[in-house]
Amino acid sequence: MVDGPAARRRGGAAPTRLRPAREERRAEIVQAAMQVFGSKGYHAGSLADVAEQVGITQAGVLHHFGSKDLLLQEVLRLRDRIDVADVEGHHMPGGRGMFSHLERTAEKNARRRGVVQAYTVLTAEAVTDGHSASDWARERFAVLRAEIVTALRDAAADGGGPTPSEERLSHAASSVIGVMDGLQIQWLLDPDAVDLSAATAFAIDAVLATVLDRPGPTVRLDVD
Repeated sequence: MVDGPAARRRGGAAPTRLRPAREERRAEIVQAAMQVFGSKGYHAGSLADVAEQVGITQAGVLHHFGSKDLLLQEVLRLRDRIDVADVEGHHMPGGRGMFSHLERTAEKNARRRGVVQAYTVLTAEAVTDGHSASDWARERFAVLRAEIVTALRDAAADGGGPTPSEERLSHAASSVIGVMDGLQIQWLLDPDAVDLSAATAFAIDAVLATVLDRPGPTVRLDVD
């Protein structure tokens, strides 16, 4: 049912009663779109596919979001909210807390394949010309790099050692992001072969050890 002049003439209570149902339907559509775009990609996944998941028509999806691009924007916002849903203040912590947060995120991602799949597919597609997620992906990486650089700088200051150069910090931040995303791809393809949580923690610890000049993780190699 759609709110309209007739509903408003019957009094102010009707739209209020309908609003929770509308928000619930919108949430269902966004969840369905995340699944469709994650499994088929943004261009191959159609609004008809999304509508079928929710049990409505394609016109019903457009009624709620107006266009496929606007629906994608909501999917990307949902994905970002999921990352910080249980963090105080709903934003990433600074200092060493940032790296603990990244490790916890990897642990949680191992239990939410659909979210990881949607993120991986959409960021990969975002490198193509004119993709609707390109600006989001570019900004996300820029912000995340800056936040990791700040966290590394703070960690170095807390340790009392010399502050690494900005170039070194930038390389380290890009490496953390690259390793995390690469591990997710390997895990999606063969989850039995990759312990997403443990491998992520190992990689982050190795980067921290290099940047902060302290002993890093050790691996026992059995050599004949």
